Amino acid sequence: MMTALATVLEIQDDIVVVGCQQKSSCNHCSSKDSCGTGIVSKVLPGKVHHWAFHTDKKLTVGQMVEIGLPEKNLLQSAAIVYLVPLFFLLFGALFSEWLISPLIGIGEITTITISALSAWGGYFIAKRLSHRIEQNTEQQVSLVRILGEPISDTISVNAAG
Repeated sequence: MMTALATVLEIQDDIVVVGCQQKSSCNHCSSKDSCGTGIVSKVLPGKVHHWAFHTDKKLTVGQMVEIGLPEKNLLQSAAIVYLVPLFFLLFGALFSEWLISPLIGIGEITTITISALSAWGGYFIAKRLSHRIEQNTEQQVSLVRILGEPISDTISVNAAG
């Protein structure tokens, strides 16, 4: 089980909605100052994920909690997001190189175009598949422990990131 820090955003009966900021590994890399991704991650805030779950514990809005997320679903989602577009790109390149280009006779531009379109299609398929896994993960989120009240709004946002 993977854990994440989250802030309680809303409470409705026994359903608690928490938000946690998406983490970036750029803060730990030695070349973060010279890398384009590291510079962009400093400027743009991470995406905030919202999770809802049932609990019998008394919580208040603004409290910091630690939630548990199933590793299997997160790893499946990551594999789908990275591998499906890559496989579609490779399949599109091979399909174009072996079948389409010899028929049309144009050459590399056909292969590049069909590869890019295949990867784009793979991206949308991966997005749809990962959304299904994310919905299954929402049902399996659990409260690990209650950490307490945040000192200020800025600290609660940064602690989740």
